[in-house]
Amino acid sequence: MDDNQLEVPTSFSHLYATPSGRLSIARAELHDRYELCEDLSQMLTEKASEMLHRLGVAESDVVERIQRGLEGEGSPVTPPEARWVVCRLAELLGWEFPAELSIEPPSEGQ
Repeated sequence: MDDNQLEVPTSFSHLYATPSGRLSIARAELHDRYELCEDLSQMLTEKASEMLHRLGVAESDVVERIQRGLEGEGSPVTPPEARWVVCRLAELLGWEFPAELSIEPPSEGQ
């Protein structure tokens, strides 16, 4: 692994794992996608905190709104990546997130 690249967490690798556990994209692309998503989640922490206080809504509502925005047309991330980004965002902020957002590896038969 290149010294300049972060280790990709299993939760992100699962987004691109086949049921047999192999990656569906090249390792270099996986690292690039991970770095994009990690950077995005870091950048969204301030916006999410601001939304929480400005709108006076629950943390889960903020997470849901950000996810909808990330899944919209023109987004730099795929819907599964968007889900990962908001999970990571919630983790960074110490917020709980809805169980339906949990990221599980693909199972045989999927």
